[in-house]
Amino acid sequence: MSVSTAALDSSVCAPLPVLGQDVTVPLVTGGEVTYAALDYAASAPALQRVWDDVAAYAPYYGSVHRGAGYLSQLSTDLFESSRRTVAEFLGCRPEDQVVFTRSTTDSLNLLAAAIPVNCQVFVYETEHHASLLPWRDAQVTYLNAPRTPGQAVETLERALADRDPYGPALVCVTGASNVTGELWPVKELAAAAHAHGARIVLDAAQLAPHHPVDIAELDVDWVAFSGHKLYAPFGSGVLAGRGDWLQAAEPYLAGGGASRKVARRADGGVDVDWHTTAARHEAGSPNVIGVYSIASACKALTEAGFDSLVAREQELVTRVREGLAEVPEVQVLSLFGDDAPRVGVISFVVRGWNSSHFAAALSAEYGIGVRDGLFCAHPLVRTLLGSDPQDPGECGAPEAEPGERSLNAIRVSFGAGTPDEHIDRFLRAVTELVREGAQWKYRTEDGRCVPDRGEAPQV
Repeated sequence: MSVSTAALDSSVCAPLPVLGQDVTVPLVTGGEVTYAALDYAASAPALQRVWDDVAAYAPYYGSVHRGAGYLSQLSTDLFESSRRTVAEFLGCRPEDQVVFTRSTTDSLNLLAAAIPVNCQVFVYETEHHASLLPWRDAQVTYLNAPRTPGQAVETLERALADRDPYGPALVCVTGASNVTGELWPVKELAAAAHAHGARIVLDAAQLAPHHPVDIAELDVDWVAFSGHKLYAPFGSGVLAGRGDWLQAAEPYLAGGGASRKVARRADGGVDVDWHTTAARHEAGSPNVIGVYSIASACKALTEAGFDSLVAREQELVTRVREGLAEVPEVQVLSLFGDDAPRVGVISFVVRGWNSSHFAAALSAEYGIGVRDGLFCAHPLVRTLLGSDPQDPGECGAPEAEPGERSLNAIRVSFGAGTPDEHIDRFLRAVTELVREGAQWKYRTEDGRCVPDRGEAPQV
C-alpha cells in the first residue's frame, strides 16, 4: 500500500516530553510566555528520553573501533547496536546497509558520489534542495510539479519510458513535502521505477518523524533522513539501503576507518584495501553520541506507538487547517488539494502581509516560532505562489519590507511533542494579527524582519 493516513483504531496519546517545553521567552509588548516551538520541520526539539539516554551514556564515552579499553569496547558495541536499531526501525532487508552520515543532505550527496558513471537521475522540481541539487555529475531530468499523486506516477513513467533503457537510472523523491506536508505515493513511484529498470531513493527527512517508514514494504532502494528532525540532536543522519553501488564506489571520505589495509609499494606509493561494509563510507572518528541519539529516538517512537502518534498528529493537522480556513485572508499552499493526506507541516500566505513580517509578529508578540521564506525548496514554493522563477526572495531571507507583497510563505510545523495550547495560541494569534494588525512596528535588518526597538507599540 502507499504511505497514507488510514483509519486508526488506537487511542490518541499525549504529547511526548521534549526539551524546552518549559522555556519562557520575552514578548516585545512586555512580559514573558512559554515558547511555542512550531518549527519542527526545520529541527524538532529533542525528546527528553533521548537526552536522558545520552546523558546516561556520556560518562562512558570512548573511541569507536579504535581501542582495547573497556570504554572503547562499550562505545563500539553501542555504535553497532545503534546501527541494528535503525535497521529495524526502517524495516531494512537482510542485505541492506545502514551508513551513518551528518544529515539527509550528507546522505544524498554520498549516494550521488556513489552512482555509476552515466547514471540518469530523475527528480521532481518539488524536492528540497538536499535532494534536488546533489546530482551535479549525473545526467539529470527535472520533472514538473504534479498536481495529483496519480499525475506524479504518470509523469515519472513517461520520463522513464524515454530514457536510455540500458544505462543505470535513479529516481529521487520525497516521502512528505517539507513545504505542504503532503504525502507522496512512494510505493507506486517505486513500482514505476523498478518496472523501467531504475532504482529509487526516498528522502524521508519529513516522513520518518511523523509516519512509519518500511524500506521493504515500500520497496525503495534507499532511504535518507536526519536525526535533528527525528527528535535527536547532535547532527547525525542515515543512508540505508542497497549496498552494491556503495561497495563499488570510491569511499566518500578517504581516511582511517574506511580502510582495512594500507601498504607501501616498491615505487613509493600506497595500496589501499577498502572496507566493503558501511565502514567504507564512515571514515574518521564517528559521531557516536549522535548515532546513539538517533537509535534512542527510534526506540522512543516505536515504544510510544506510531499509530497513536499519527492519530494525535492528524487531530492537530485538522485543527490547524480548520482554524486557518476560518480566516479568509489565509491561503494554505497545496499541490494535491485539500483532501490529500499530510503530516504536521502546513505552509500559507496571508493577503496584505509580507510573510517575514507576519512570522516576526508571531514570535515577538506571541512567543511562537515558525519559519518563513522558501524553505530550501525554491522551485516548489514559487510554483505554489505562482511567482516568476526570477522574482527576488531567498530561503529564510525575504527582501520585501513589512506590508509589501510577499514572495515567500509562512510554515507552521508540529509533531509528537506539540501541546494543544501551542496550536490554540497559534490559531488565536493568526486571527488577531489579521483582524487587528500587529501591536508593534517592524523593520528589515540583515534580511530579516525584526521589531523596531526604537518604536513604541501601536495603539
